[in-house]
Amino acid sequence: MSEWKKVKLGEFIDVLSGYAFKSKDFSDHGIPVIKIKNVCPPYISLDDLSYVPESIAFQNQRYILHKGDVLIAMTGSHINQIASVVGRVGRVRYDDISVLNQRVGKIINKDDRQSNLDYIYYFLSQYEVKVELAQKAGGAANQANISPSDIKDLLLPYPPIDGQLRIATILSRYDSLIENYQKQIKLLEEAAQRLYKEWFVDLRFPGHENTKIVDGVPEGWEKKMVGDLLCMHMNGGWGKDSSTGLNVIQAPVIRGTDIDKIKGGFFDDLPIRFHTEKDIYNKHLEVNDIILELSNGNINNVGRTLRIDDNLLKQYGKHVICASFCKFLRPIDYRISIILFSEFQDMQNGSRMQKFKKNGANGINNFDFQEFLKHVVIVPPVSFTIKELEIIQKSISDYRVQIRLLTEARDRLLSKLMNSEISAIGEMA
Repeated sequence: MSEWKKVKLGEFIDVLSGYAFKSKDFSDHGIPVIKIKNVCPPYISLDDLSYVPESIAFQNQRYILHKGDVLIAMTGSHINQIASVVGRVGRVRYDDISVLNQRVGKIINKDDRQSNLDYIYYFLSQYEVKVELAQKAGGAANQANISPSDIKDLLLPYPPIDGQLRIATILSRYDSLIENYQKQIKLLEEAAQRLYKEWFVDLRFPGHENTKIVDGVPEGWEKKMVGDLLCMHMNGGWGKDSSTGLNVIQAPVIRGTDIDKIKGGFFDDLPIRFHTEKDIYNKHLEVNDIILELSNGNINNVGRTLRIDDNLLKQYGKHVICASFCKFLRPIDYRISIILFSEFQDMQNGSRMQKFKKNGANGINNFDFQEFLKHVVIVPPVSFTIKELEIIQKSISDYRVQIRLLTEARDRLLSKLMNSEISAIGEMA
């Protein structure tokens, strides 16, 4: 099987650079503006959004985004910070209206008869393409910039259109499975929240009909402050970009912005930093730990939590810490970890978390952790089984593993298909 010819990508696409909204245009509500930080492969994230009024958003229709659009970050990090690397791409998967901000490019396919946008998306998703774009990038040491011409100068392996369609179809099957598993995770999370609320908030737990309520607590249950349910709690650390002085141990860092991605099953592109032996010893995460986001520009994200389980540590290795804007909590045992994490989830999805969220200076909002240590949680006796909650959390964790395995398999196949090592009909090169 012969290799395909390579053609400049610019023969088939244009790159629409986003609109430079003025700072005075932004507001707390309105139409979401998709910025560089929202390009979180493989999708466009709706976390930490900025907004503009409809009157401004609709002034130029070409900047309005639609489901299926392919966006590329034209500013970002160099390749050593893959999570925020310049040239990363994501697809719009939501139906709501949003608009394109400056330094985010939209890939526009010129002619569907000649090239397929899905195929181009998968081409741009390759790690090797990100490396090539990062090498072309200009800018400062901590910021890389690419231009539309840098993107259009990329050499695209160019099979006939039917071959492009076959490749895109094969790869999209993996993405469809991944998306289905993400939906299953969402359903399981909702089921866990319903169950916890029914048992621990509404007190309609198994056997509640025959249990006395004394001072608002079922007989045999206890009111406990969060601080009494922890062995320890500590702020995370960020480390350094390179090995300098005492910062000699490499380890991945989980940031607040990674929490939702990890919950969705995408957790293989964390920033790798250099840490001191002391920080690694004191701050490395263990199974059953809970990460709590303390600060965020979007007050809705303050208080986000992630529970560390066996599968996450197997993925990351024995040395992984949370970032400095987060804190990790170490519950006294596995059972309390499940209960406390469920309490966090119930609070965050309702209104009970709001009293701990504080507006801060310079647009950074904070979580009042010292006050939260006094927050009261009701804890059942050891004889009360929480097996159903445990099973749900285990199923969620297993689905995340399946997403990771599918992602890895898709990416391996993507490379082979793009390099014509395997044909789209299974023929070996």
